[in-house]
Amino acid sequence: MTIKELYKLYEQHPCITTDSRNCPEGSIFLALKGASFDGNKFALQALEKGCAYAIVDDPQLSALDSRLILVNYCLQTFKDLAREHRRQFDIPVIGITGTNGKTTTKELIAAVLSEKYAILATQGNFNNDVGVPKTLFRLNGEHEIAVIEMGASHPGDIKTLAETAEPTCGLITNVGRAHLQGFGSFKGVVKTKGELYDFLARREESVIFINADNEHLINILPDNAWVSPYSTHVENAQDCVCGEVIGCAPFLRFRWRESQTDLDERGAEVKWYDVQTHLIGSYNIDNMLAAITVGLQFAVAPEQICHALESYVPSNNRSQLEETGKNHLIVDAYNANPTSMEAALNNFRDMQVAPKMAIIGQMGELGDVSREEHGKVVNMLKRCGLDKVWLVGDEYTDIKCHFRKFHNVDEVKAAIAEELPQGYYILIKGSNAVKLFQLPELL
Repeated sequence: MTIKELYKLYEQHPCITTDSRNCPEGSIFLALKGASFDGNKFALQALEKGCAYAIVDDPQLSALDSRLILVNYCLQTFKDLAREHRRQFDIPVIGITGTNGKTTTKELIAAVLSEKYAILATQGNFNNDVGVPKTLFRLNGEHEIAVIEMGASHPGDIKTLAETAEPTCGLITNVGRAHLQGFGSFKGVVKTKGELYDFLARREESVIFINADNEHLINILPDNAWVSPYSTHVENAQDCVCGEVIGCAPFLRFRWRESQTDLDERGAEVKWYDVQTHLIGSYNIDNMLAAITVGLQFAVAPEQICHALESYVPSNNRSQLEETGKNHLIVDAYNANPTSMEAALNNFRDMQVAPKMAIIGQMGELGDVSREEHGKVVNMLKRCGLDKVWLVGDEYTDIKCHFRKFHNVDEVKAAIAEELPQGYYILIKGSNAVKLFQLPELL
């Protein structure tokens, strides 16, 4: 079958499942493979449970049941079908990638646009070559704009996801030192994230939203790109949305204004808007300005934008503050890389609160530079002057410092139970694999 023929079949059975444990009556089972599973082995079982068809890529299965549809590669078929589904909707699709902040930025953009439009947005961090197709299949006739997050850990990942989602506009939040084992180098990170720019530059009337302060992004911007910039350099920002931090005590408060050039052309007074957020970290102003810029592009009123940003409360272990009755927890335990770690530590250092404690987990996927980068984290912690620092993970074992070290989160749990820390502002930051997200309920 061609993709168009398969899609006609999908229109008759508009539900695709990749989980043989969840087989709605009349759905289509698609047999994906992973490192430890092969969906082909469950195709017949899916048919027995109620699936109308099963798409497989194991030739030995094709003759066993007429409802088995053989394709060359199920994952590619999944992406191709998702793209065909996306093409049924003539709506703006915003692609978002970046080393740090892409999930928060995606949620902020969705919140801003939801003030005026019916939005489809990536749920959680479904941002890979399985998650993006799943998100696209959620598109229906009620949606007016789609906001699609795209993650990457190897060269070519963003190119593939862009070709699947076919965004009409997009942004790269930033580029930093992450997944270096997969990318090979920082240059590899920049090149891969820039694949989104490359895709958009080939489409007429595409818009690239860009942080005009980020030289790495400016340097890879295609010559023919139509850009909508934002900046925190207020004194120099005449032709873009700009903003500046007012305070972080502990939540970010900032002010912003539209492009002064545009306002002057309309003969309007340049107006500043103050926003009190529920996000920890001055670095989040870039994410806020990105959401503002996108909102203005789609004619969301400034007052509506401010309402959305002030109402947004994080709930995904990213830049959120929890008050437990014992301590004030700054939870950023979903992901960690050298760039995000530096931003988190600098922000925590500058917060005017006391006493301070940090529980810092190791960072993953850094390859040959792992020891060097963890050494830099330790040096940053030494300069922060915190009252107490706990390091979690074997990457810190051989690094000389006076900080307390733990092999894993279970050892940290035991220490918490024994010492019962109270009255601290505690930064919890580390890669998801370290499982520091298990700590807030104990603190």
